[in-house]
Formats: sequence, structure tokens, C-alpha cells
Amino acid sequence: MLNHLSVKNLAIVEEAAVTFGPGLNIITGETGAGKSVLMGALDLVLGGRADKSAIREGAAEAWVEAGFALADTREVDALLESAGLPPCEEGALLVRRSVSASGAGRCLVNDSPATAQTFRRLGNLLVDIHGPHDHQSLLDSAFQRDVLDAYGHCVPQREACAEVWQTLQTLEARLDELQRDAPNIEAETERLRFIAEEITHAQLTEADEEDLVSRHAQAAHAEQILALGNAVVEGLTDGEPAVFSGLVAVQTQLTELARLLPEAADWLAEARNAAVQIQELGRAVTDCLSRIEADPERLSHLEERMALVQRLKRKYGSSVSEVLATLEKSEARLQDLATRTEQADALRKEIADATQTLTRRAAALSTVRARAAGALARSITQELHDLGFLKSGFDVELSPCPPGPNGADTVSFGFAPNPGEPMRPLKAIASSGEIARVMLAVKAVLALHDRIPVLVFDEIDANIGGEIGRVVGQKMRRVAETHQVISITHLPQSAVYGHRHVVVTKEVVRGRTRMRITTLDDAGRVDEIARMLGGKGLTSVIESHARELLASASIQTTTPAKGVS
Repeated sequence: MLNHLSVKNLAIVEEAAVTFGPGLNIITGETGAGKSVLMGALDLVLGGRADKSAIREGAAEAWVEAGFALADTREVDALLESAGLPPCEEGALLVRRSVSASGAGRCLVNDSPATAQTFRRLGNLLVDIHGPHDHQSLLDSAFQRDVLDAYGHCVPQREACAEVWQTLQTLEARLDELQRDAPNIEAETERLRFIAEEITHAQLTEADEEDLVSRHAQAAHAEQILALGNAVVEGLTDGEPAVFSGLVAVQTQLTELARLLPEAADWLAEARNAAVQIQELGRAVTDCLSRIEADPERLSHLEERMALVQRLKRKYGSSVSEVLATLEKSEARLQDLATRTEQADALRKEIADATQTLTRRAAALSTVRARAAGALARSITQELHDLGFLKSGFDVELSPCPPGPNGADTVSFGFAPNPGEPMRPLKAIASSGEIARVMLAVKAVLALHDRIPVLVFDEIDANIGGEIGRVVGQKMRRVAETHQVISITHLPQSAVYGHRHVVVTKEVVRGRTRMRITTLDDAGRVDEIARMLGGKGLTSVIESHARELLASASIQTTTPAKGVS
């Protein structure tokens, strides 16, 4: 249930608030008093388009706040969770939205920042608004289909069709891509094969980059390395004099010295170790030099190899790793291209299977719709009889169409408002007043099937007479047994059926026009109904008539159902 709506600095509203109750809430007021501003404010806080031109002159921003008390918060909480917002506490939901003259507005859900899209999704769950021009939606085949599906509880079957339809679209798009690429496959295959062969032939490894640089540096300086290395070996072991020969002579001397000086024995041991290390060092250098040769051909080979690596890097990646990654991708793509025929055949089979599934699910949906169509037509016909079309006929016709996301049916509402007239499409014969009543009949029928808790009717009784206005009021009162209903009306015959009556007026204060909202007591309702009956020329007769209308409505109606949320 919508508990309250607060508005600040929007159009002619400086600051105003209205409290709603369960059942049927009536809003009346003279033309131009600001009733449309209230509806605009409600639309704004439910995710409607924000227009900074609607900000009251002289104000920096406009605010709208709506508070809801929900008996069942499961759908709302699921939506809030998906948007990263905290759930409702004890059924309370507070939504606030600002429109700033600077262009930056704010959206808050339970004081947490949200997006306008989240507001729109919440609005779709909470409030169904029908304005003077919204009746035209009744003429749309898609809307008519939605009405039938809501009445017949066909939404799960329709969602099943939509699911497989989406799968089918994805499969067909993939097949189309394969077929579209077919003329280019040969050229792409040749290009990729060249890349793979070029990189494979190079026999690259991850170590190539650093290893090549090291080997090339060694080959380029081989002569110098050999000269220096041989000089080192000469100095250590092979030359005259050599370090090793000197250490041998020192060992002889230390041996003699050790007989005379005991400490010299330790020195002798160290000298022997040094001699062994010198021999090992000489052998290590010699071994290394044996593997090095000053070979111009080897140097040329290494330079060619380095040039090859650099060329491949320029073409296929900034490093050897990236070049090897290009090879891997090329080989994978070649494998993919080589199996295109098999892929296309597999896709065609999947498409055939999905098409069969869609056909089967659409047929099941059509069966459910066909059962519901007759019952819906009878229910709406009865409601139309109550609304003054005593001899009218109403029909729900299903026509086959290719299976799609919404099944395989085109839904059309037929209407025969007068006896003896053939049933024709609703859009071909209905006047605006007739459409309004048909829409109310539809809403009355759907009231028990519609999960949206709040219904708003903005002048749904426009273009109809007083007696039918009374019937419209009764019908809205009945709908209000299961939903909270808010109705803006100019018909006193409808207004008297409200559980709560709010009047909108405007006044001039300090040279500025502003709107006032007043919840009427019993005496106030009499005055307002009398005004609606007689305009400015209030008389005792008109006042008496107003009392009679209110008393008659009170006798004919019941209290709103408990638990309306």
C-alpha cells in the first residue's frame, strides 16, 4: 500500500503531502488545481523521466518522496538484493528522488543511493498507473496478449518460450557467422598456415632470447678469449715460471723447515692445498677453452639466428613468448576452420532441436491461452454489462502466427457494443468513453490475478455520463477490496464511493500560486460533492443531493478488504 506521497518545489507545489489509506482513495479538485502535478510526482518517484523545467521557480531542486507498507516483500526484496540495496524492514519501503536545476539528481531507496532504472523496476512491481491516454494501450495487440496471459496465468509458459527463443537466436547467429565467413575461410587458412609454418620452422624456445645473445657474444670474441685463457693456463701450470712450479719448490722448503719449526707443518698443508687448487683451476680453464673455437661460420650462423628471431618478433610479438603464443593461437584457429563444416552441421541440428522445443512449448502455451480466452471474454462481458453495455458482446480471438518469444498466437479483442452489430476489433469501433470502460472492466477482471498492489486511475471516467459514473465508482470500489485504488475524478457519482477523499486546491500567497492538499472529513465531503454537482452555485438542493449520493453509496458498498498492501 502507498502510505504517503510528499512533494516539494515541483511545479506549483511549494510543499505538500498526502496520506493514502486502504481501499478506494478519491482525489478531486477544480481543473488546474494541481491533480496532474500529483500524478507527475508519483510517476517521477517511480522512475519516470526527470525534467528540470518542472522545478518550482526560484528553487534549486525538487523532491518527491513515497512511502509504502508492503504485506509481501519477497519480490521487492529480491529486486533490491540484485541492485545491491538493503531489504525492506517490517514491510517498509521509502523511495525518494530529487531533480536539480544543475542537472544532477538523486535516487534513494531506504536512504541508500539507487539508479533511475531501479526506480522503474520497483515502480513496475508496486504501482499500475492509468491516465487519460493510457486507454489506448488497450488497442495494442501486445497489451491484449498480456491481459490474457495474466488472466490465464500463462506467464511461466510464455517465459519458457522466450528462453528457448533466445537460445535459438544465439544458435542462428552463430550459424550465420559461420556461413558469412565461408568465402574468406580459404584465404584465412592460407594466411594462418604460413604463420604457423614460419614460426614452427624457426624452432624457437623460451630460452632463445638470452641464450642467443650469450652465444653470439662468446663467438664474436673467441680469439681474444682463447688468447687470454691460454695465457692464464701458462701462468698457472704450463709456463716457465709457473705458479704451480713455484708452489712445488715452496713445499720442499717447508718440509725442511717443519723439522726445525713445528708451526711450519700447518703451512706445509696449506701450501699443498693451494697447489691442488691451482691444478684444478688450470684444468677448468683448459676444459672451457677446448669448447671455444674462433669459427667465422659459427659466428655467421648465430648472427643469422638472431636476425631471424628479431624478424619474427617484429611480425608476431614483442618477445619470443608472444611469438610462441601467436603460433598457439594460429594452430587453434586452423583447427577451428578445419572443423567449420562439422560445426555448421552440429549447429543446424541444435537449431532443429530448439525449433522443435519452441514449437512444442508454443503449442502448450496456445492450449492454456485457448482455455483462458473464453473465460476472460465471459468475465469482461459481465463487467461491461455492469458498466452500462447491457447488450454488448466481447470476444478474445486467437490467431496462429510463427512461433516466437511470446508463443505462436496473435491475440485480438473483439467488441460489439450494441445489439445486432457484428463483433469487430476493439480498435475499429470503440470511442474514448467506451475504451475507458472496457479498460476498467479489464482491470476489474484482473484484480484477483494482478500482483501489483496499487492501482491508479487518472480520470478513467472521463467522457462518460453521470449514471455510468456511479457504476464506475462501484466497480472501482469492488476492485479496492483486493487492491489499493487511487482515482482522480471529476464525476461526483464516482467520487462518493471512496473510502478516503482528498481535495486539491490552489491559492495565491504573497503573489505566488501554491497547491494545497486536504483530506476531507464527512462534512468536507458533502461540500466537495456539492461543488462537483453544482459548481459555484451551491444551494441547499445541491447540498441535499450530495448527502443523498454519499448516503446511497455508503449503503451499497462494503468496507475495504483487510490486508491490502
